[in-house]
Amino acid sequence: MSSVSRSSSRGSVNVEWSTRENKLFEEALAYYGEGTPDRWHKVSRAMGGTKTADEVRRHYENLEHDVKLIESGRVPYPNYNTQGAWN
Repeated sequence: MSSVSRSSSRGSVNVEWSTRENKLFEEALAYYGEGTPDRWHKVSRAMGGTKTADEVRRHYENLEHDVKLIESGRVPYPNYNTQGAWN
């Protein structure tokens, strides 16, 4: 099980999301795009109800915040070893 623990201006967050939950989250987000009525409830149900709609929304907002920090240059891009991954 993967664990995310982060401190930010919004306070300390300690939430555990498994690899499977993250994958289901990503797939549900792709299916239920922005503007979908009751989006977070639908994403939660698509994940099997392992996370509440509020947990799903907060997870999305935290990820969105992280992406903005990376894009602004305040946090460096992750250094993933992708050599040969797409060859």
